[in-house]
Amino acid sequence: MSRHTTRAGMAVLLRILPGLAGMVGLVAAWWALVAVFDVASFLVPTPPQVAGAVRAWPGHLAWHAWVTVREAGLGFALAVATGLPVGAVLATSRHVAAGLMPSLLTLAAVPKPALAPVLLVTLGFGLAPKIVMVWAMCLFPITLATHAGLTQTPADLAELARALCASRLRTLWAIRLPAAVPHLFVGVKQALPLAVIGAVVAELFGGVEGLGYVIHTAGTDAPLAFAAIALLAAMTITLHSAAQHAQMLCAPWIRHTTS
Repeated sequence: MSRHTTRAGMAVLLRILPGLAGMVGLVAAWWALVAVFDVASFLVPTPPQVAGAVRAWPGHLAWHAWVTVREAGLGFALAVATGLPVGAVLATSRHVAAGLMPSLLTLAAVPKPALAPVLLVTLGFGLAPKIVMVWAMCLFPITLATHAGLTQTPADLAELARALCASRLRTLWAIRLPAAVPHLFVGVKQALPLAVIGAVVAELFGGVEGLGYVIHTAGTDAPLAFAAIALLAAMTITLHSAAQHAQMLCAPWIRHTTS
């Protein structure tokens, strides 16, 4: 094994070690609280009981986890596909932003569980209401991050574009969009947990599959319900880490230009 490979492996280990230590501490605190207060296992199970549920239902949990990932991924992709252009339109004019922002704030303020019965009545019990729920959860942070990024271009770069007589489209593509990348990824990392939450909320209110459905139908089998919750947590952590790596690949200059 080369010295470069060893150093790279050590760097990765050092990056993930604090997170692993935090998770171990969280699980230890959970286990200790259950033991100290003698909580009944049908209310809050211990970590070994949850691990036992995962071992007892591996295929069942894996299938429902895939369903939730699919719903969250499709709804998130739709939110990105609509949020980016809407944010760009808001950034083009203060008048447009003043006209559309109240509507976006209204959509963001609506409690999303209140939309679930309406979505079930209008779209049925299939995949569509789950995707729309996830889209509604994720749209606002992505739109807001896009708008903020495109309207907060460093003044020296904007002046450079004017001095070079660059067109609006050229300025947007070559200067404003690269400068907005950090803001865009902030919105993405905020929206990803909301995508998982939106999928679970939709499953709780009318799903027949997915981890939300597992939690809803677990009844007194608390270890199974907590196993589904643990998978949701692992899913969210994985998606956030993927977004972090995507940011490093898409904008490697951020580490060298920020403190």
